[in-house]
Amino acid sequence: MDADQISAILLSLRVSTMGVLLGLPPGLACGWLLARKNFWGKTILETIVYLPLVLPPVVTGYLLLVAFGRNGTLGIMLETLSGVSIVFDWKGAAVAAAVVSFPLMVRSIRLGIANVDPTLEMAAQTLGATPWDAFWNVTVPLARSGIIAGCVLAFARGFGEFGATIMISGNIPGKTQTMPLYVYDKMETPGGVEDATIVIVVAILIAGASLMMSELLEKRSQNGASRDESS
Repeated sequence: MDADQISAILLSLRVSTMGVLLGLPPGLACGWLLARKNFWGKTILETIVYLPLVLPPVVTGYLLLVAFGRNGTLGIMLETLSGVSIVFDWKGAAVAAAVVSFPLMVRSIRLGIANVDPTLEMAAQTLGATPWDAFWNVTVPLARSGIIAGCVLAFARGFGEFGATIMISGNIPGKTQTMPLYVYDKMETPGGVEDATIVIVVAILIAGASLMMSELLEKRSQNGASRDESS
């Protein structure tokens, strides 16, 4: 592999990993809220959380560009507070990966937490644990398979993101050109099919391994819940 291929692969790994890290804290909060609470507006929250699943990625990228651009509210706040601009930068690609993969993460986390018997949390609180302690020491460990599965799914989704990434980060070789953008660029270049094929094979292997791991973890979570119910 040449330097551009290696750069695209490493950048995709970096972007998708950062996307998982950005999405995990709000993913845990939303997953717990949707699994444990009934409240007015829950359907609205579900719609907002799962909206990136049905929106065209280019539209998602456009909305991120508007929000985080130099004239966008979030962009102005971010640049004022930290001096950082994520537009046409790999950080923008990471934000795009976090947003488009967020619904998949929340879905798995929600299922994982729903499989945890809430009476275990209440028992911990009767023994003196705060709700926060019960969440971290009881719910999270018991739901870990679902949480990890959500992270793996989010990683795989962010790894293959194209539309939102190209809108907010552009396609700059060595800076913002991820694997999907590299493949797109090479397919538009005469004689570039062979170079694209190598990266395509790597992408298939990584994505396939991620999906297989996610399926195994989800089955493990469901089996654990079945054993708890039977006991």
